[in-house]
Amino acid sequence: MSFLVNLGLGLLFGLGLLVSGMADPAKVLNFLDLGGAWDPSLAFVMAGAVLTTALGYRLVLRRPRPLLAEAFQLPTRRAVDGRLLLGAALFGIGWGLGGFCPGPALASLGLGAPGTLAFLPAMLAGMALARRL
Repeated sequence: MSFLVNLGLGLLFGLGLLVSGMADPAKVLNFLDLGGAWDPSLAFVMAGAVLTTALGYRLVLRRPRPLLAEAFQLPTRRAVDGRLLLGAALFGIGWGLGGFCPGPALASLGLGAPGTLAFLPAMLAGMALARRL
């Protein structure tokens, strides 16, 4: 049952990325192009996501436990260290150069976007390298 719920939520997330246009790397790159064809719509999508997540966490964490698990699995580390900052910087640089982050890249794969075919193998290789290091 848990697998089906997670599959449905993943499909809903991917559909949201497609409907909002976030699976299009040009939309992301135009948001980052402050001196050119700047497109602020990504800021509205991000604000909506942050608001939805904040409200969702407030509602869900009032429950004694999740619906389909024994306990909530929340991060315990709160320290901001060099590894976190380096990882965030690398993620941001990759996002700015490629116009993709992992979720939209996977959603774009279904659209057959040419950039996705180069980005996804590089992303997977980077993830594998990060695990080994």
